[in-house]
Amino acid sequence: MTSSALVPTQHNAARVAEVNRHTAETRIHVRVNLDGCGISNLRTGIGFFDHMLDQIARHGMLDLDVHCEGDLHIDGHHTVEDVGITLGQAVAQAVGDKKGLRRYGHAYVPLDEALSRAVIDLSGRPGLFFDIPFTSAMVGQFDTQLTREFFQGFANHALATVHIDNLKGENAHHQAETAFKAFGRALRQAVEHDARMAGQVPSTKGVL
Repeated sequence: MTSSALVPTQHNAARVAEVNRHTAETRIHVRVNLDGCGISNLRTGIGFFDHMLDQIARHGMLDLDVHCEGDLHIDGHHTVEDVGITLGQAVAQAVGDKKGLRRYGHAYVPLDEALSRAVIDLSGRPGLFFDIPFTSAMVGQFDTQLTREFFQGFANHALATVHIDNLKGENAHHQAETAFKAFGRALRQAVEHDARMAGQVPSTKGVL
């Protein structure tokens, strides 16, 4: 039996949200502060995945707590996907009605030979467009195929359009790290306040 309990702790000034997701496969707690300082407290049981989530926090300048107990005796799939889902839910709660937001964010991030691009639209229309030709199936205990699953879960539940592209890269660690860093920076830009849009939803429809 699967249940997903959303527990909002949202404040207009700080834009904080918490989500608990408990299923037969994972037990997850996520807390996000979009107006944080890049501080993270991460425990998913997959070291490289924790490292990638830390990139989102640091480069997105958001405070992020992620605690997950997943069925890692099977593999990392449910853990990584469900963390993406739960983080997406938390971000969706934290941005609220999206009034005064920039809405769009983009970033290019290099790391040595690797270069990735991330583009985000807090559109209310979920969609992931993903192209990372990983050069290795594994980085540490992390299955690189799960990178797509993380971003798919996030896009679906943050109700965001997300484009992630690795433009160059030979080292799979670098490919993944540039993608997560670029995503963090793009998200930071998308959730920033735009003084010229104060009190307005950034859409001609008047709602996102």
